Amino acid sequence: MKILVVEDARKMGQFIVNGLQEAAYTAHLVGTCAAAEDALAESHFDAIVLDLGLPDGNGLDLLRRWRGVGFNEPVIILSARSEVEDRIAGLNVGADDYLPKPFSFDELLARLRSLLRRESKQKRTRLAHAGITMDLLGRKVTAGGCNIELTAREYALLELFLNNAGRVLTRTQIAERIWETSFDSETNLIDVYVKKLRGKLPTGADGAPLIQTVRGVGYVLP
Repeated sequence: MKILVVEDARKMGQFIVNGLQEAAYTAHLVGTCAAAEDALAESHFDAIVLDLGLPDGNGLDLLRRWRGVGFNEPVIILSARSEVEDRIAGLNVGADDYLPKPFSFDELLARLRSLLRRESKQKRTRLAHAGITMDLLGRKVTAGGCNIELTAREYALLELFLNNAGRVLTRTQIAERIWETSFDSETNLIDVYVKKLRGKLPTGADGAPLIQTVRGVGYVLP
């Protein structure tokens, strides 16, 4: 899961990012409205932690624009504005939750997990990322309007990457999820199947494969 943290106080923002990374999330920190807009334009995020008092604008206006263009992922407002009226305003604009500062990181993490679980249940019949759509009920995969024929193992591998978009998966994690066995470091089975899957998927805008190699670690679908 990939989380965007929009917080202009660098120390606090880094504290949140470090905590999220320790909890096995991929987190990206930005400190302005403009940087947040750029981040969303360049990559998919599963949730956003949003401060309201940003140096180049109001976080509420930012959230209003996102909802207006169809961004429906969970957003938690994290703000020093703690009055009831502020919370109501944030929720009315489209926030899924509102946590006033000072806050407990454990509470933030619990609320974030709750929202992501809810979102996951709502999306459990369909996965979509990087131009690829997977219909979990019909077991169909499409990209650019074209069907992609996959073997059962390739389908399971792609589903794993789509469910963990933005997160680096080690070869051991892949082996245990797809083959339900411990990884044998002497085999290149994972690499073979990733290569086969890459050959059936479209490439990125730069011609590079969508599933990228993280040398010495594993693979990631950014």
